[in-house]
Amino acid sequence: MRISVLQHVPFEDIASMADEFNARRFQVTTHHLYRGDPLPATDDFDWLVVMDGPMSVGDTREHPWLGPEQQLIADAIAGNKRVLGICLGAQLIASALGARVVPGQHREIGWHPLQGISSHSMYASLFSDNPTVFHWHGDTFTLPQGAVQLARSEACEQQAFAIGQRVLALQFHVETNPDSARAILANCSAELDGSRFVQPPETIAGTPEQFAAIHRLMGQMIEIMADDKP
Repeated sequence: MRISVLQHVPFEDIASMADEFNARRFQVTTHHLYRGDPLPATDDFDWLVVMDGPMSVGDTREHPWLGPEQQLIADAIAGNKRVLGICLGAQLIASALGARVVPGQHREIGWHPLQGISSHSMYASLFSDNPTVFHWHGDTFTLPQGAVQLARSEACEQQAFAIGQRVLALQFHVETNPDSARAILANCSAELDGSRFVQPPETIAGTPEQFAAIHRLMGQMIEIMADDKP
C-alpha cells in the first residue's frame, strides 16, 4: 500500500499512525506543503492522508496550495482512492466535495466524548460506546452530499463522516501521542481562551490511558479502510 501524507505545518505529523503503517509495511511518503513540496499525482498513491493545521480552508492567499490540494482530494475520491482526513484534513475533504466550512459555535480543545449516531455498516460500531478523543479545532463543516454522518459532540455537530468504506473524515484526532500533544500546546497555546470546551494545558496533555484508547480506535479505522479491496 502506497500512502501519501499531506502535512501542513512542521508540528502536526501522522504521529502514532506511523507505527500502524509501519506494522503493515505500508510505504509512506510525506509531502510537506508548508515548505514547498509539490502535491503528489493521483497515480502516486493508493491512500491519501490529509493532516491538520492551524490555518483555515479559505486561507488560500497565505497558503496557495490549499486550492490545488482540494482538487487533488476531489480527484482521489473520484478515482476510488482511500482518503483519510484529520481535523483540517476533514474540512478540506468536505470543502472539496462542495460542503461549507465555517467557524464553529464553540472552540473545542482537549479530551471530549463523541456521540455515535450512525448505522453505517463498517464504522458505526467504532462510535457506539461514545469514545473520548482528542480535539483541537475552531472551524466546522456541513455534511457533503452522499456522506454518512458518524458522530457528533456537545460542542460540534459534525465530528465524523464516511463515504463508503474508503473515505473517512474526522474532525477530531486519533493519531495524537504525548509528543504531538506537547507540540501543538507549544505552538498553538494562544487558542486556549478558557471558553466552555477549552481545557487547561495540564488536562490537554493527556494520560497514558487516554492515548492508548485513541490509538486502539485509530488501529480499527485503519484496518477497515485497508481491508476494502478493489
